[in-house]
Amino acid sequence: MPRVKARIMNKEAIDRALVRIAHEILERNNGTDGLALVGIRTGGVHLARRLAANINRIEGVDVPLGALDVTMYRDDLASRGKKMPLGKTDVTFSVKDMKVVLVDDVLYTGRTIRAALDSIMDLGRPQQIQLAVLLDRGHKELPITADYVGKNVPTSRKEAVKVLLTEEGGSDEVVIMDLEGGE
Repeated sequence: MPRVKARIMNKEAIDRALVRIAHEILERNNGTDGLALVGIRTGGVHLARRLAANINRIEGVDVPLGALDVTMYRDDLASRGKKMPLGKTDVTFSVKDMKVVLVDDVLYTGRTIRAALDSIMDLGRPQQIQLAVLLDRGHKELPITADYVGKNVPTSRKEAVKVLLTEEGGSDEVVIMDLEGGE
């Protein structure tokens, strides 16, 4: 039975990280011109909304915001054992020539991001795709690196990182779970 091994971020830490990432996005892109945020379902969508709200507070501009479901683009669909529910991709703006910031909660192997890149490219050809994640836990299987990282958390493959958000009925916190159980 998995157990909570450590609580590594609370609400305040998550909020601080997202404000910092919003500032970094604005600085790197020289403002909001041609900028769009696309969250990867599910946690990335909630974080993208929070980043968009932070950008609005900083710049007074609403940037285009979308949601991406990458289920059908995954390369491990058959090997996952359980049937994955399909979500909805909701990108109501053209990504052509945009600077698209993909947003996800945890960067682990890179496979979800690879699927998201394929999905975005099916929608059009952005000028640039950047990646923002709340946590980077290491263990990459693909050469994918985030442009914006809330926190780097070295983990074991015997651990799981869970991002709990109020939008999903939890409290805002990030925990490391010990998958081997124990006391």
